Amino acid sequence: MKLIASTVAALAAVSLVAGCSGSDTSTKSQTTSATPPAHLTVFAASSLKKTFTELGTQFEKDHPGSKVDFSFAGSSDLVSQLTNGAPADVFASADTKNMDKVKAASLLVGEPTNFAKNTLVIVTAPGNPKNITSFADLANPDLLVVECAPQVPCGSAAQKVETATGVDVKPVSEEQNVSDVLNKVTTGQADAGLVYVTDAKGAGDKVFTVEFPEAKDAVNTYPICLLTNSKNKEAADEFIELVTGPVGQDVLAKAGFAKP
Repeated sequence: MKLIASTVAALAAVSLVAGCSGSDTSTKSQTTSATPPAHLTVFAASSLKKTFTELGTQFEKDHPGSKVDFSFAGSSDLVSQLTNGAPADVFASADTKNMDKVKAASLLVGEPTNFAKNTLVIVTAPGNPKNITSFADLANPDLLVVECAPQVPCGSAAQKVETATGVDVKPVSEEQNVSDVLNKVTTGQADAGLVYVTDAKGAGDKVFTVEFPEAKDAVNTYPICLLTNSKNKEAADEFIELVTGPVGQDVLAKAGFAKP
């Protein structure tokens, strides 16, 4: 009888252990399972359009059923939309100043992550017909120069250079995003424009690029962060990880962005 009782007890113990093990395995499986399909809205600086569109396609490929929609504009415009209640999951700014505004409005989850840097260059028509060779040349009153508005990151960087050098550039127009500055030059509406090195590289042979040493003192750092009103925080976090991880960094580097 004692032997039977011992055997029953042992079998019960084995059964109990097997049950806990099964529950454990199930929990681990759920933890490591793929993120459910999600519809993400990403607000990003216009200078990120090409790279983020590529990364969005990659994210959708890695997460079947998911969709990533982008709103590209000047960082200051995106901040205004966010602080006025526009719904979004992720915000990527072309500078820390505009990200700080979103943080001050208590719209961020955690701290932003810096993922890239960008530097200003001068772009002209192909062949550089006006023979622009330096930042000081932009002060020539006979030139039609276009730059970003002061509240936009590329405009803020341009002002830093002007202040540091004492060069007084009088633009014929101040645009709300760097893409519009580039467009003014490529369509012949301006002789020269101040854009990022990534925009110049993306334009290819449509522009002639003039680098200037003073730009190194006005480099913009790009941060990215999850937003508090996100309804897809897990998927949004994974998109941020894609941008800041090896795949994202490779895509950004090929476009001309520097490491953060």
